[in-house]
Amino acid sequence: MKLEKNQEASVREPSGKAVPETRALRKEAGNWLKARRTQAGLSQVDLAARLGLKYYTFVSQVENGFSRVPTETMEAWALALKLEPADFAKHLLVYYEPELHRLLFGASK
Repeated sequence: MKLEKNQEASVREPSGKAVPETRALRKEAGNWLKARRTQAGLSQVDLAARLGLKYYTFVSQVENGFSRVPTETMEAWALALKLEPADFAKHLLVYYEPELHRLLFGASK
């Protein structure tokens, strides 16, 4: 399959590190998540406790774009933030898998 010039074959560099565009999208997702957490009146420690995490630093890593919400825990994150799980997952897909989001739902954001 031929890629157009604005498409990338991979979202990772050979070193395994995320490419700059992917990092920027994860940071945007983190900003969105932080806003939802703040809206829910939760600290990072509170959210981590609701998620059953031993350390709040994972929440910090997600909010700062260094990590992402694991697919298998998206429902728990959504419920902890008082959000509808399907809408939560669909919104994160815009940042984490923009091409898949486009294919499934049309234009993103």
